[in-house]
Amino acid sequence: MLYSSERPGISAAALARACGVTPPTMNTVLKNLQERGLIQRTPHEWHRNVLEIRLTDEGHAVMAIADARAVSVERALADEFTDEERATLVGLLQRCAALLDSVRPD
Repeated sequence: MLYSSERPGISAAALARACGVTPPTMNTVLKNLQERGLIQRTPHEWHRNVLEIRLTDEGHAVMAIADARAVSVERALADEFTDEERATLVGLLQRCAALLDSVRPD
C-alpha cells in the first residue's frame, strides 16, 4: 500500500490500476486494512460516490515498519550477488516485466 501513503485520497479504482489488480481484489484488501484500523475511507468532497483512501496514524506506523523490513531484505539479497550478477538479474527481471506488461489484458 505504499502508493496510498504517497497519494493520500486516492480512490480504490485508481489504486487497483496502479497495483495491477482488479477492483474487487483491491476492495477486499482495503476492507481488511480498514477493519485493522490502518486506513480510512471517506467520501470525496465533490464526488460522494468515490471513497478516498488515507492511512491512519497506526497505518503510517505499520508502513514505516514494513518499509524498514523491506530495505533490510533488499540489502540482504543485494549482498548475496556480485555487481555483475546483480546487473544480470536486473536485466532478466526487466525482460520478464516487459513481457508480462505486453500480454496483460486491458
